[in-house]
Amino acid sequence: MTDDLVHRIEALSAQQNSPRAFGEQLVSRLRSRVPSEGYVFAVTDPVTLVSVSPVADVPMLPWARLPELIRRRYLTPSRRLDALLGTARSGLWDPMLAEIGVMDTAAVTLGDRHGTWGSVELWRTNTAFTHSELDLLTQVASAATAGLRTAVSRTFAHDAQQLLPVGPAVVILDPDLALRSQTDSAAATLLTLLPPGEEMAPIPAAAYNVGAALIAQEQGAAVGEPWGRVHLGGSRWVTVKASRLGDDIAVSIEPSTPAERTDLLGRACALSPREQEVLTLVVRGLDSRTIAEQLVVAVTTAEDHVKALLAKTGCRTRQVLTARALGAA
Repeated sequence: MTDDLVHRIEALSAQQNSPRAFGEQLVSRLRSRVPSEGYVFAVTDPVTLVSVSPVADVPMLPWARLPELIRRRYLTPSRRLDALLGTARSGLWDPMLAEIGVMDTAAVTLGDRHGTWGSVELWRTNTAFTHSELDLLTQVASAATAGLRTAVSRTFAHDAQQLLPVGPAVVILDPDLALRSQTDSAAATLLTLLPPGEEMAPIPAAAYNVGAALIAQEQGAAVGEPWGRVHLGGSRWVTVKASRLGDDIAVSIEPSTPAERTDLLGRACALSPREQEVLTLVVRGLDSRTIAEQLVVAVTTAEDHVKALLAKTGCRTRQVLTARALGAA
């Protein structure tokens, strides 16, 4: 039975899905074996573990309380994503869940040696999750992680001409993460830069999450830095960062830098540390001889690294690789 579900997830991984679409279909397959009345799936930044693009169906949660719940999650040690890495756990991690009628939750983090890519949490209102159900979620985590990471890697293969100007923009949240104000450019970003098929912009949820990550960091409960990279459809990525502005929290939104994009591409394509280093040099425009000098290796070794790099990223030439990494034609 477990093998069948793993095979179904592996088949899903071969489809041309965006990370969020992969998550939605992943949850559908999981819930066919582990029923639940609600769920939260989130794509996370692989470095900071901040949830940047959540998909949720939690009809029992009043949406006005969403920022409060996000804030509490980041302050709860048992729901830190690193504590749930590859091993599903259950339980009501906050009294607020019981207040809204949730009886039990089951959660697992999807991560590998290249980073932490997402998380899944199922909510039940009538029964508790069983040990066998938790075991099932644990056993399929590896296949789900590989599929989600592959979906992230595909975002870099989109036509670079889909890129549109973004920000910079700023959103101001109060200490409770309620929206206080935003710049005109932020409003434009939220309204116009929507991934294909999205019903609403992912930026507000990402803003809540980086804000909550900042609060957790200040209170000594941080799992990562308060920033994350958000996919906006096509090959577009923006970086959302939180910082203090008096008692308020300022969340900046701007295009991800070349270094941020290159790091993410390398992780998503499962590059080795050496291949990641070579990728950085290729993107800088260095030829094989110069790369060899930088790495203190033979030219033939540098060329072998470049060939492996092109194969793993699915690029025919260095020029294509550079365009994908930088998001420019």
